[in-house]
Parts: sequence; C-alpha cells; structure tokens
Amino acid sequence: MTTRKEILEYCKTFQDVYQDAPFHDENWQLMRYRKNKKAFAWTYEKDGKICVNVKVDPQWRDFWRTTYTSVIPGWHQNKEYWNTIILDGSVPDQDIKRMIAESYDLICGAKEKRK
Repeated sequence: MTTRKEILEYCKTFQDVYQDAPFHDENWQLMRYRKNKKAFAWTYEKDGKICVNVKVDPQWRDFWRTTYTSVIPGWHQNKEYWNTIILDGSVPDQDIKRMIAESYDLICGAKEKRK
C-alpha cells in the first residue's frame, strides 16, 4: 500500500465508517467510525509522501516504531497513542492493514465485525 486511495478503500471495508475532511483542507482525509465519530485513520501528504496516522495500543507502539523506520511517532497527534506510517513501500501491506484494523478496534471501544 503506497497510495492514499488504497488506504481509504481498505478503511471503507470496515463496518459503519465514513470519510471526512474536517479541516477544509483536501490534504487531510480521515476515516471515522460512524457511531462515535472518532477517527481511526488520518491520511495526508507530507514532504512528498503519503502518510497515515493510526491509533495504537501503547504496548505495541514501540514494537512498530523499532520494526520499521517508516513508522514514527504520530505527527500532530499524541505520541503515546498514535503512530504515523509513511507509505514509502517499506512496510508490508499485511502490517499496514493490521495497524489500521487495530486502530479501528481501539476507537470502536469494542471489536466490531468487519465486512
């Protein structure tokens, strides 16, 4: 996964989600859970790269950051609970999908059945 479109399309496979651009800036596209309006994926372009911020369980935060140099503390978000994934092709799709799924599960408050 190296494009915003791929990320957004994957996020749309989760139950009760919608895409939002709350900052009146098309660069920021968020995926939110409809029932509580919390965002679980924040996509944006920074320094010529597409990035996605995902919520992370603090137990896993450092694992992802040390496993991949393209996973860094969440840009413009609480560094304890958010990671940024730089979509430069160095993080395998399965791990990007896992991080997004875990972010979704965290903001839902309970595990929802995914489509």
